[in-house]
Amino acid sequence: MWDDGVLKATVDCLVEMSDGGAAMEFAIGTGRVAVPLAARGVPVTGIELSADMLAVLRSKPEASVIKAVEGDMAVTFVEGEFSLVYLVFNTISNLTTQDEQVACFENAARHLRSGGRFVIELNVPNLRQLPPGSPGVPFALTEDYIGIDDFIDRTHKQISRSRHFNRLPDGSFSEFTAPFRYVWPAELDLMARIAGMTLEHRWAWWDRSPFTGESRSHVSVWRLPEA
Repeated sequence: MWDDGVLKATVDCLVEMSDGGAAMEFAIGTGRVAVPLAARGVPVTGIELSADMLAVLRSKPEASVIKAVEGDMAVTFVEGEFSLVYLVFNTISNLTTQDEQVACFENAARHLRSGGRFVIELNVPNLRQLPPGSPGVPFALTEDYIGIDDFIDRTHKQISRSRHFNRLPDGSFSEFTAPFRYVWPAELDLMARIAGMTLEHRWAWWDRSPFTGESRSHVSVWRLPEA
């Protein structure tokens, strides 16, 4: 999914959304987005929970201009003035409670200057694809790999598991499972309102194609009011 074309479209959009100011990336990881964004002249700071990912980021010579700190994107605060906070590739769903997701929006707002923007890229929950009586939807199927979204709570907690089965040399499969909290665009808009932001744009993808009832993902932009 993250080929060169996707990455370029992502960075192009973020450059414009930064409006000439500095950017903060929540869950900066190994710098997949931050490094090319910094190369375009946008000062980038990041927060990352994984020390291992931060070590990879810091090992990259081209990341020497990026300030990255270890911490939780829902609560960690870094001094500075930012015109953009962004969170890509469904990572808001790694926060598995509504309270944590609301805190993430509030933390984004704390980092933003007046008029600043918070950008999230996220899948639209695909509950419409659930077969009757089944909790799961396969999203990948090959001879050596099976991926399933398993919606284990479809009420107030909105918890899903991303299940990944990889074939081993002996023909058996290993399983890796990660929990997520799926969230609808309208709920995100309410979280933004709690944090003092309002929706400015919602697109189906980074190319700014229209968001419709059939869109499988969205890029949403919320903005603080000008002082």
